[in-house]
Amino acid sequence: MKSSQLTRVWLPLAAGLFAVIYVFRNMAGPPNMQRWAGLALALIGLGGVILSRFTLGRSFSVAPKATELVTNGIYSRIQNPIYVSGILFLAGILMIFQRPIFWIILPVIAILQITRARREAQVLEAKFGDAYRNYRAQTWF
Repeated sequence: MKSSQLTRVWLPLAAGLFAVIYVFRNMAGPPNMQRWAGLALALIGLGGVILSRFTLGRSFSVAPKATELVTNGIYSRIQNPIYVSGILFLAGILMIFQRPIFWIILPVIAILQITRARREAQVLEAKFGDAYRNYRAQTWF
C-alpha cells in the first residue's frame, strides 16, 4: 500500500469513523430513530468525502487550482462530491445531536460550499475551456 493512499484514504476514514461513532455513543441522548438516521447519513457523507478525496488523488487542493480535470469515478456524476458529501455528513451529525439551534450551521456551510464551488468552476473553466463546460453540462452540482 502506498503511503499517499494511507494518508489520503485510510487514516481519514479511520479517524472519521471513530469520531462519528464517538459522537453517536457519547455526545447525545439515548439512541432513537432520528439518531440512527443521522448516523447512517453521517457515514454515507463520510464515505463520499473519502471516496471523492481518493478519486482526486494529487489534484486535491485547498485553494482553487487547475492541475487536471478529474471526470472519472464519483466525479463522472457530481462536479463537487466533496462538498455534497460534506453537507450530508454535517446533516447526519446534526441529526445525532438533536439540537434544533445547531441547524443554523447547515445553511451557512452550504452557502460557503456553493461559493467555493463557483470559484473553482471559474478556475477550471479558464484552464480547460470547452472540456470543462461539456463536463458541467453532463454532471450535477
